[in-house]
Amino acid sequence: MKTSSRFLIALWASLLAVACASIGNPDGGRYDEEPPVVVSCMPADRAVGVTKKKVSILFNEYVKLESANEKVVISPPQIETANVRAEGKRVKVDLFDSLQANTTYTIDFSDAIEDNNEGNPMGQYTYSFSTGDVIDTMEVSGTVLNAENLEPVKGVMVGLFPADSTFHDSLFTTTPFRRVSRTNGSGRFTIKGVKPGRYRTFAVQDADGDFTFSQKSEMVAWDTTVISTSCRPDIRMDTVWRDSTHYDSIRVVPYTHYYPDNIVLRAFKEEGQDVHLLKQERLVPESFKLFFTAPLDTLPVIRGLNFNDSCLVMERSLKNDTLTYWVTDTTYSYMQDTLTFALTYLETDTLGQLSPRTDTLDLTPKETRAKQLKDLYKKIEDWEKERAKRAKRAKAPLPPEENPFLKTFLSITPRPGGSIDPNQNLTILANEPLASVDTSMVRFFIKKDTLWVPEPFLFEPHELDRKAYVLYAEWKPQEQYRFEADSTAFRGVLGHVSRPVKQEIKVKSLDEFGSLFVHVVSPSDSNVVVQLINRSDKPVRELVADASGQADFFYLKPGEYFLRCFVDRNGNGKWDTGNYAQNLHPEEVFYFPKPINIKAKWDMEQDWNLRAIPTERQKPSVLVKQKADKKKDVRSRNKEREEELRKGKSGNKKQTTGSNVRRL
Repeated sequence: MKTSSRFLIALWASLLAVACASIGNPDGGRYDEEPPVVVSCMPADRAVGVTKKKVSILFNEYVKLESANEKVVISPPQIETANVRAEGKRVKVDLFDSLQANTTYTIDFSDAIEDNNEGNPMGQYTYSFSTGDVIDTMEVSGTVLNAENLEPVKGVMVGLFPADSTFHDSLFTTTPFRRVSRTNGSGRFTIKGVKPGRYRTFAVQDADGDFTFSQKSEMVAWDTTVISTSCRPDIRMDTVWRDSTHYDSIRVVPYTHYYPDNIVLRAFKEEGQDVHLLKQERLVPESFKLFFTAPLDTLPVIRGLNFNDSCLVMERSLKNDTLTYWVTDTTYSYMQDTLTFALTYLETDTLGQLSPRTDTLDLTPKETRAKQLKDLYKKIEDWEKERAKRAKRAKAPLPPEENPFLKTFLSITPRPGGSIDPNQNLTILANEPLASVDTSMVRFFIKKDTLWVPEPFLFEPHELDRKAYVLYAEWKPQEQYRFEADSTAFRGVLGHVSRPVKQEIKVKSLDEFGSLFVHVVSPSDSNVVVQLINRSDKPVRELVADASGQADFFYLKPGEYFLRCFVDRNGNGKWDTGNYAQNLHPEEVFYFPKPINIKAKWDMEQDWNLRAIPTERQKPSVLVKQKADKKKDVRSRNKEREEELRKGKSGNKKQTTGSNVRRL
């Protein structure tokens, strides 16, 4: 018994000593930074004469698949989706479509394969086999861009059709691709396992998964050029890095270069998209909006069920796909908490034809008229109480003050005290569509010395906005003007009228602006529309280049601009999309590859050869919204670990220096 007690005491003392000597977390050892390695495949990679529809790839460690549905592409494409999965150290693929005779099959995993523990990426990996006696190894690659703005298009299916005597224009709408790939975040694609020969290239944003162009809602692209596959030996320079900032050496790596590798497909949506009622909303009692999925050729018909529909006044959006209705019957309909009406419009049916449809809609405002009035009266009451308090403190009546909660009917651009560019015009904007404007009550003056002298002007409704009028004048730099309008000159459809308006406008000096003279070098193109755009890729100015290719932009505010243009084939002044059935490509779009910096009092000239740089490299990177996929690299966790251990040891030394160490 005594011996047992001595043993337990000694064991307890030993454990306590070990615990005191091992302060801190134990180091788990080095991290695994090696990517998964293929050990074997069934059938073997690049095997021929394959008849089985099951593939099993064995790795040297446990693996997982990241975003397999997005990244793994099987060619020829499978109508019945294959089952692709990771099971322990294996990746398995079950094909359900019948295998085609004498055909090379490729399973492109992209960078989806990672080890299960540390997430080390295997890198780009493609497995292939053939049902015939030969394995096809040719590849073609390129880029898919949005035809309207040269944005890379991600997730588009790109495929090939043989350019032989059996090819016809409707093949793409009836027959799935023979070979297929999917674009990445840079719009790049590589079609692998291609048989040597001549092909045509097509792309589709395959919404229904049938690998054909089957509906107008899908983006589509094709290349009229027949390509021929080829390859040759080549070399590339690979940098061997010592760490993240220093390289060790550059080595020469031989490889097989496949052609063509520079195909550019300009994807677009055709006009005449399917029409459906997208949504409806009534934010305020006096109006409601109807949103449609595509522009309307025929306006819908509204039949009021609890109000008189003749009181409605309609506004259209620029693209004619959003309609705003103003309820002008302020005595009854305007006060309705719920507007109920039958809406009859043309909708695209299952056969792709426009057919009438009638929906019954109930629209309730988010804030009722009663609630609006209650809140307004409360604000006015509080404002009047505050005025009374200020008058009491001042011991005198306050001067007349306009109620800040009275709704302002008109706004003017530029605002009071603001200035205007020499090429701008004065815009008067109402809060509701204008029912009438009495132009005889509107006056315009220029200041000569101390006098206001009448100045010629033109006052017309805005061509797109029913709520706006525009004053056109010959604005002279550094001159001062005044706009006047009598009370009730402007009347809105809801019965509101304008108050007297008197606003002075100063025109900016020429010294505040720069100029840009663009010379477009494109001998084979005419009707080139040149656009000056901002960092948001939105046009701020637009001109049609003259016969010599000249487009001159005056009165530019200092800052950074970019250039874009399109070849206006039909001369209608706007960019037009294409049509597959008519073999009509969209109008070509070009970008100047560098920003243009405008300085005040500077005139800048810029020559622009539209085709000097390949299309896929034209758009400046700062304008590209679709960013490239993030490259997967093995994380250098061992270096991080060693650095942490080094810092930890250094910290421990500092901590124990000059201190009393407790001994057990």
